[in-house]
Amino acid sequence: MKKRNIFVLFGGCSPEYSVSLESAYSVIKHIDTDKYTPVLIGISSEGDWYRFDGDIEKIAKDTWCNPSDCTPAVLSPNRTAHTLLVLHPDRVVEIPIDAAFPILHGKNGEDGTVQGLFELVGIPLVGCGTLSSALCMDKDRAHKLAHAAGVPVPASFVLRKNVDAEIALAQAENLGYPLFVKPVRAGSSYGITKVITRPELPTAIRLAFEYDDEVIIEECITGFEVGCAVMGNDTLMVGEVDEIELADGFFDFTEKYTLKTSAIHVPARIPKEKAEEIKRTAKTIYQALGCCGFARVDMFLDAQGKVVFNEVNTIPGFTSHSRYPNMMKAVGMPFEQVVSRVIELAVGA
Repeated sequence: MKKRNIFVLFGGCSPEYSVSLESAYSVIKHIDTDKYTPVLIGISSEGDWYRFDGDIEKIAKDTWCNPSDCTPAVLSPNRTAHTLLVLHPDRVVEIPIDAAFPILHGKNGEDGTVQGLFELVGIPLVGCGTLSSALCMDKDRAHKLAHAAGVPVPASFVLRKNVDAEIALAQAENLGYPLFVKPVRAGSSYGITKVITRPELPTAIRLAFEYDDEVIIEECITGFEVGCAVMGNDTLMVGEVDEIELADGFFDFTEKYTLKTSAIHVPARIPKEKAEEIKRTAKTIYQALGCCGFARVDMFLDAQGKVVFNEVNTIPGFTSHSRYPNMMKAVGMPFEQVVSRVIELAVGA
C-alpha cells in the first residue's frame, strides 16, 4: 500500500511556539513510517512557512529555522491540487498532501485559523475542524454552548478593552473573591491570574489584555481539576480520567510544564462512579462543541462532588509524558497507536 504524505506543522506565530516544538518532535518520533511519510513544515515565530529537511533533534533544540535545513514553502490555494509548493531559487517543487496534522498550540494554530486554510483547499485535517477549534479556543462561547448542553459552568462575565474599571470591580464583587482573570482566547495558562483580593484585579486585567482583546473573569471553583482524553468522530473513545494535585495556587504555565509543586494522577483518585460521570460529561462537551479527531476536555470536580466545565484543548500537549497520551496509555493505547489512530480518523484506515 502506498504510504500517505502527512504534513506535520510545528512552531507558529504564537506565545506557545516553544510548546509546539516539543509536541511536534515527539509526534514525529512516534509516527508509523511504514504507513506514513511525515513532511515537516516549520512555521517561524514571525509566521513564515518552510519545508524542513534537517535532523528532527533541531526541532527539539529550536535550531531548526536555518538556511541549510529550510526552504520557503506555501500551500497551493487550488482546491484540486492538494500540494505544498516548495520555493527553491531555481524551481518550484510540488509535494502532494494526503492530510495535515497541525501541532500548533494557541493562537494562529489551535484557534481555527490554520484549520480554515486546509479546509478551504480540501485537505483532510487531523483533529478538530475550523468551527470547533475556534469555539473551543473561546472560553466564553465554549461555556455558553456547554451550559446549553446541560453541563454546569463557572459563573463569569466578559470585559472588552477600554471598559470602565469601576464597572469591572463592581461585577467582580458579585462573583466574590478569589476569582480568575483569563484572556478569552489563549492557551497554556498565558495571561491567567488568580486574584485573591480586590486591589489585585486591575493589574490582572491588564495582563490578560496583553494576550487578547477580550477578558473573562470567572468564579473560583473549589475542589480540583480533572481531565478526560476523547478520541473519535462519531464513535467516541475516552481515556482514563486524570487528576491534578496542586500544592498551592493554580495549574499555571510553570506547573504545566515542570510539575514543580504539583502532581498528575492517572487514573484520578476518585470513585469509579464519579469517573464514569466525568467521562460522560466529557463526551457531551466534545459533541456540543463539534469536536472530531481528538481533544482533551478539562473539568473541575468541586468540593460538593459536582462536575463543572473548564475548557477544551483541541491540540493538547503531545509529548510522551503529556496528559492526553498518558490518559490513553492508561486504557491500553500506547503513544504510537494514538498518533496512528488520529491520522486514520482523518484519512481512513
